[in-house]
Amino acid sequence: MTKELIISATGDEIQMALTEDKLLVELHKEKANANFAVGDIYVGRVRKIMQGLNAAFIDLGGDKDGFSHYLDLGPTYNSFNKYLKMAMNGDPSAATLKGFKPEPELEKIGNLSDLLTLGQYVLVQISKEPISTKGPKLTGDISLAGHYLVLEPFSNKISISQKIKGNEERNRLRRLMQSIKPEGFGVIVRTVAEGKTVAELDADLRLLLDSWAQMTAEIKKINSPRKVHSEPGTASALLRDLLTDEFNTIYIDNQQVYDEVRQYIHVVAPDKEDIVKLYKLETPIFEQFGVQRDIRRAFGRIVTIRSGVYLYVEHTEAMHVIDVNSGNHIKAGEGQEDTALQVNIESAKEIARQLRLRDMGGIVIIDFIDMNRAENRKALFDFMTTEMAKDKARHTILPLSKFGLMQITRQRVRPVIEVDVQEKCPLCDGTGTIKSSMVVVDDIESNLNYLLTSQGFKRLKIVMHPYIHAYVTKGGLRSPLCKWMWQHKTLIKVSASEKLNLLDYKFYDATGAEIQM
Repeated sequence: MTKELIISATGDEIQMALTEDKLLVELHKEKANANFAVGDIYVGRVRKIMQGLNAAFIDLGGDKDGFSHYLDLGPTYNSFNKYLKMAMNGDPSAATLKGFKPEPELEKIGNLSDLLTLGQYVLVQISKEPISTKGPKLTGDISLAGHYLVLEPFSNKISISQKIKGNEERNRLRRLMQSIKPEGFGVIVRTVAEGKTVAELDADLRLLLDSWAQMTAEIKKINSPRKVHSEPGTASALLRDLLTDEFNTIYIDNQQVYDEVRQYIHVVAPDKEDIVKLYKLETPIFEQFGVQRDIRRAFGRIVTIRSGVYLYVEHTEAMHVIDVNSGNHIKAGEGQEDTALQVNIESAKEIARQLRLRDMGGIVIIDFIDMNRAENRKALFDFMTTEMAKDKARHTILPLSKFGLMQITRQRVRPVIEVDVQEKCPLCDGTGTIKSSMVVVDDIESNLNYLLTSQGFKRLKIVMHPYIHAYVTKGGLRSPLCKWMWQHKTLIKVSASEKLNLLDYKFYDATGAEIQM
């Protein structure tokens, strides 16, 4: 599979398009100066405790408070609280955790009001960005993510990604981490670490430990709620999660972002540094690589598939709903059941892509074409499961219900991406309504009076839409046209043109020259 990442950084927004075999599969949009990003760590202050919800609102020093439930504090909350006090007091051992005695783990069931008090400082990490009117969701179970590893303070566990299947490789990685991991920290070995050397893993671990020490130094300086650790730049953070050996090229149209990404890859994957290319052509980068064309085709309420099948995609506050329509399906099956399966399989592939592309999270309901055979419904479920396996977001898929509905829950971290591919209607100006034909005729009459009485024209010709032409000439001697000629005692010619919009009309003088109004 050919993977390319195309990054457009213009103005205050960064857009990143991931393509697989030249097909757009993911689109990420971030404000360059976004206030909250997943993974950022804050020292916040408890502003309000909601005993009924067993949750608290945390002041982060910005315009929106964060929200944390008791269960979000994590089992190591007591140890993090102890560490925070040590760091704020300037205890040097907080940076290394040498000799740190962990506190007892938090009970799974308890009252948040027994742990937090109003005005108390807490160390929290953003687990979900603000969505709509909601502030960011916070967790007290803090970790630092690198390219190959995730560092987990106050945990001595070594966890290996479940996607690394070979027992020999899993045991090799576990032995390597046991030899380099410092006491007081646990690690999660990510999928991309498969086959990597001890030097590569150790370099990533050192970067994470340095970040922990820098955060500890920042905590010592605080006197009000604020951020103490930032995620890498948007592009680098995305690469940290996506960069694999399958990547062929990364194109970037901004020098600053290019330098940032190149430096990041130089650290984590020096052998792939040359895949980063600076784009310098005048044509916008998304236009050059066909991304803009794919965006126009893939976003919107109606998504058309090449075979003639199309999807209706609706977003609501509670869920996302997708309706499958066979349309003018080209490939005919042996019967209605076979055709329905073909349509559903093609739709399932596009739906899996749409979920990644729009980053649709929460509950997704899909209304497939009805199928009577159980083996066909199972085949569709199996196919959707295979397609969704490409999605890194956590998800759960339920088999088709008796009503032909498939339910999918997908991890919601960021707001769903919406791209406005519609243009303002030239007739209604975006209102959804247009002027009545009578109002258009009144406008024509008003301009006609102005030209004949104030501008001195003697003869005029008016070209208008056929619908308006029929209205103006209908009624013989009682028509609006006859009324105008009787009123001004002059010959007025009218003609129809299908090239004009319904509300458009043009005036011409006796020589045939158009009169600009």
